[in-house]
Amino acid sequence: MSVAATLQDWRDWLQSERRFSAHTLTAYEHDVATFLGFMTSYLGEAPTLEALGGLKPAEFRAWLTELNNRGLARTSTARAFSSVRSFFAYLDKNGLAHNASIASVKTPKLPRSVPKALSERDMADLLEAESDRDRAPWLDLRDTAVLILLYGAGLRIGEALTLTKAQVDDLLASGNDTLAITGKGNKTRLVLLLPQALQALRAYREACPWLAAARPADRVFVGARGGALDPAIVQKRVREIRRSLGLAESVTPHALRHSFATHLLGAGGDLRTIQELLGHASLSTTQRYTDVDAARLADVYRKAHPRAKIGN
Repeated sequence: MSVAATLQDWRDWLQSERRFSAHTLTAYEHDVATFLGFMTSYLGEAPTLEALGGLKPAEFRAWLTELNNRGLARTSTARAFSSVRSFFAYLDKNGLAHNASIASVKTPKLPRSVPKALSERDMADLLEAESDRDRAPWLDLRDTAVLILLYGAGLRIGEALTLTKAQVDDLLASGNDTLAITGKGNKTRLVLLLPQALQALRAYREACPWLAAARPADRVFVGARGGALDPAIVQKRVREIRRSLGLAESVTPHALRHSFATHLLGAGGDLRTIQELLGHASLSTTQRYTDVDAARLADVYRKAHPRAKIGN
């Protein structure tokens, strides 16, 4: 079997079995094509499946070095290596080629990522963005409720979109401002809801035409046709608002959760409390938020530490 035919079969498998998007498929194909192009030059001829199975760690590292020399970002290099690993795993799984060497090559170390939070002004502008006049008003109320839950309660997008009609109905009927959320690792935590979040939920609940006939266990956030709301719809709405306001591309639904934690920290919240509100299993995960508010922490340090006051 030729390498070209195998590449097409691998692509078809990624599309049908892994459900990759067209964008991701294109990226994976490009990465593997770049790798094969490099190996053609490195080996002096286009590699066969047999040749791919015989590649040594040094040859994989030579390719990674070439990507680095081109000035490719580490994240791009790591993604390219992930694509190549996927292709070799497919070859091995289908008995087309087995290469044990690739497992011994380490993925390029990625720089430590720091959460990107919005400023309080940008956050307010995002939540108060002009409605989309070309659609039903209840859809804007839905999006506002979701975004306020992400920012006002620090929910992950998956946690917000899996809320049930029964959970929201019970919350609004009881007059409580706390909600039990089951997050990663099946860990349940209590989150506090601001009055604005409760108001947004109530407004959406009363306006949504699909919820009257919904069952208690059905998702409370639904799409235009009444089915469970797809996260991609929320992501699209944030992109639209981001572009209309001229905000950075780093403004995503998950950035609202980061902003929740960062703004709490900036207002004097302690890390342990923020850890509980976010549902982080370890404090080290929450401590990443200190990086984005270093100026405030330095100011607190200078004002509070006894030695810092000497000479003032």
